[in-house]
Amino acid sequence: MAYFAPFNPALEPVSRPMLDPAQRVVITGVGLTSPNGDTLADFRKNLLEGKSGVEPYEIRYVGKTHAGVCHYDPLKHQKKKLLRVGTRAGSISVYCAAEALKDSGIDLDKVDRHRVGVYLGVTEHGNVETENEVYELSKHGNNVKFWSHHHNPRTVANNPAGEVTINLGIPGPHYTIGAACAAGNAGIIQGLQMLRLGEVDVALVGGISEAIHTFGIFASFKAQGALAEHPDATKASRPFDKKRNGIVVSEGGAIYVLETLARAKARGARIIAEVVGYHMNSDALDFVLPHPERQMECMKKALEKARLNPSDVDIINTHATSTPRGDVQECEAIRAVWGDDPKVYVNNTKSYIGHAMGAAGALELAGNLPSFEDKVVHPTINVDELDPECALRGLVLNEPRKVDKVDVILNNSFGMLGINSAVIVRRFVG
Repeated sequence: MAYFAPFNPALEPVSRPMLDPAQRVVITGVGLTSPNGDTLADFRKNLLEGKSGVEPYEIRYVGKTHAGVCHYDPLKHQKKKLLRVGTRAGSISVYCAAEALKDSGIDLDKVDRHRVGVYLGVTEHGNVETENEVYELSKHGNNVKFWSHHHNPRTVANNPAGEVTINLGIPGPHYTIGAACAAGNAGIIQGLQMLRLGEVDVALVGGISEAIHTFGIFASFKAQGALAEHPDATKASRPFDKKRNGIVVSEGGAIYVLETLARAKARGARIIAEVVGYHMNSDALDFVLPHPERQMECMKKALEKARLNPSDVDIINTHATSTPRGDVQECEAIRAVWGDDPKVYVNNTKSYIGHAMGAAGALELAGNLPSFEDKVVHPTINVDELDPECALRGLVLNEPRKVDKVDVILNNSFGMLGINSAVIVRRFVG
């Protein structure tokens, strides 16, 4: 049971006017790479077929573990020279951005490139390159002449978004948003805000992660007792299962093309969904431990901005990372908003791909978007014995669920230092 007062929409009615088309923001393209698919079609297929992308993995100092590894073609959209001097995070970003633009039908040669913005969320950046340089330096008596002159541009925080602008020739604004594991949602929110401000015409937004290439993140989770262990790598990520024991670290990325509805209609674009609500807040409590009341408030505020009541939501994609306490606390927050509502379905995507950190929110939203068309809710897999404290009424487990309608999806994404985010998308209806 939650220890705080549940959200009562009857006490807080939403009465905002509808936005005009110049303020409504829609998704017109999706590009991604994940541990179990490098296109949205393949990703979705594997989610519905219950195919995990987690595999055995070994990294120096930590040894054998599990990870979600991406297998996209880095040379599909990037020249060898830029790939060689760049970073894994940059490579993922370039691939996803190019795929998103292709999916949207936007030809950069036919738009004002100065009006294209790139806003990407990251959990952290630079650790991979620094760890690698220190390791190589140790082989040469710590002689700094062996330190790469590419190190500085590789490790600056804006690197992933910056690599997109260099590779794709985009002179518009770019930066990354450091928002821990809420970063994917934060990238979407930033792009939406910049479009509404009229700063850009097209926004490339989302989140990326190269986390599996730094031993530090594995070592830290292991020291914390939060690194998943299981004889079968494909079953290591098991949110809501009674025997879950930690996080599977993964890499990946998902980037969206966002435009205003007015612009998308003017060019005859295919509209995938409309971003109708969002919110971010802070627990202001602890470095690591989440706060369900603040999570509840985040979802509530996102609903208010979307001019929706809880009963309007069809799917909640949970953040649940497979840690014993974190999963329970998110379930408490969801109960506080939705109670025992039988009409909302709940799922989790990390059970397939592990925790893609800065990419998590964006990737997990992408995996649910096809539900608007096929009206199928992908399940949470690897739940052999449901933890009673995670027994939400609408939780979809192990098998896909065909439903009557999917009009609204709420995507949760939370992170360390108490950063919370929720993004709400709606099936476009004109």
